[in-house]
Amino acid sequence: MLGTVNRILLGIIGLVLLATGAVLLAAYRPLGGRNEPLLTQATRQRFWHAEGWWWWAVLAGLGVCVVLALWWLLAQLRRGRLSALAVDTGDGAFAVLRGRALEEAVAAEAGALDGVARCSVALRGRQGGRSRRGAPKLQVDLELEPHAVPADALAALAGPVLDHARWSAGLPGLPAEARFRITSHRARRVT
Repeated sequence: MLGTVNRILLGIIGLVLLATGAVLLAAYRPLGGRNEPLLTQATRQRFWHAEGWWWWAVLAGLGVCVVLALWWLLAQLRRGRLSALAVDTGDGAFAVLRGRALEEAVAAEAGALDGVARCSVALRGRQGGRSRRGAPKLQVDLELEPHAVPADALAALAGPVLDHARWSAGLPGLPAEARFRITSHRARRVT
C-alpha cells in the first residue's frame, strides 16, 4: 500500500510543479528577453510593502511543505518490522517474545543448514493483525553456496526451521517468504 501512496503523491507533486512552471513561464515571462528576471526589483518591493501578508503566506506555505516532506521521508525510513509478539503460554497468561530474538533464532538455525552461506530474517507485520496484510510473517533471505541445491534448502527451511519458529511464537499459521541468492566465488590467482 505504501508503494501506491508514494506513486500517487509523486504524481500529484509532479503535476503541480509542472502546472506551476507552465503558468509562470506563460503568464509572467518578461518582455525584456531571456536574461531578465521573472520578478523585477520594483515588483518585489511592491509585494513586500503593499501586500505585507503575501510573504508571510509564502513562508507559511513553504513551512507546511517542509513538514510534509519530512513526514513523508520518515514514513519511507520506517521499518515494517514487528518488535514483539504476545505468546499464549496455555495457562491464560501471555509472554512477550521479542521480534529480534525470533529473527536471530531463525537466522542461526537456517544459517546452519547445509549449503547456506548467509541468512537474514525479518519479522514483518503488526501485533494482533487480523487481516492477511497485517498478520505477522517471516521474510527469510538465504544466500546459498554454489554447490547447494535450492530445493533441499527450501525443504529444510520449510520443515524443522519454520516449525520451531511457529511453535516458539505460538503461531501455527505463521507464514514465511523465502528468497534465495547464489553466492559467487571467484578463484584466487596463485602466483
